[in-house]
Amino acid sequence: MLTVRLYMLQRITALLMAPLVLGHLAVMIYAIQSGISAAEILGRTQGSIAWFLFYGGFVVAVSVHAAIGLRVVVHETFGLRNTLLDLFTWAVAAGLFLLGGRAVMAVTLS
Repeated sequence: MLTVRLYMLQRITALLMAPLVLGHLAVMIYAIQSGISAAEILGRTQGSIAWFLFYGGFVVAVSVHAAIGLRVVVHETFGLRNTLLDLFTWAVAAGLFLLGGRAVMAVTLS
């Protein structure tokens, strides 16, 4: 039952990430083509709740999605299972969440 739940959770996070990736790419292309500097980008994103929610949601979805994907790879490659596999999954999710959250806070909160 856990496997089905994780499968569904990974698919749901993929559905959430698809428009976020497209939005992120669109913003990057716009910034590059407009010649916007890093300082100008930070000036536009700092203090913005919208950017905080956009990239914060992105971080949460990626953290969950990647941790589940790596869980499958580690299980199939190294035969890790049960408690060790669960600990690995939670550690990866927490690590990605902390690193991504730090980046989001640095870019959006002032």
